[in-house]
Amino acid sequence: MEISKAQKIVDDWIKKYGVRYFDELTNTAILMEEVGELARIMSRRYGEQSEKESDKNLNLADEIADILFVLICISNQTGVDLESAFNKNMEKKTSRDQTRHINNEKLKRD
Repeated sequence: MEISKAQKIVDDWIKKYGVRYFDELTNTAILMEEVGELARIMSRRYGEQSEKESDKNLNLADEIADILFVLICISNQTGVDLESAFNKNMEKKTSRDQTRHINNEKLKRD
């Protein structure tokens, strides 16, 4: 799916079920909350913290999708064409980091 289509789907959903977008500051706080939920799963499932029994039912993919939904909301309400922004960002990273990671000795495997 194209990102622009995802932006339209979210906008249509907000208009049909969400009544209106939360304001930008509220959505930013919600984004931080969702990122925290992802961090909890990552630190307990893949990091050094032990996973509580109650954490084992948490769905990593669902938490990532929650973050994407809120990012799309913020993009829509601030007029950001996320697809264009992403493409420009990838061009920037590619231009800037063409050899940076390839030449990083820390990243080379034994």
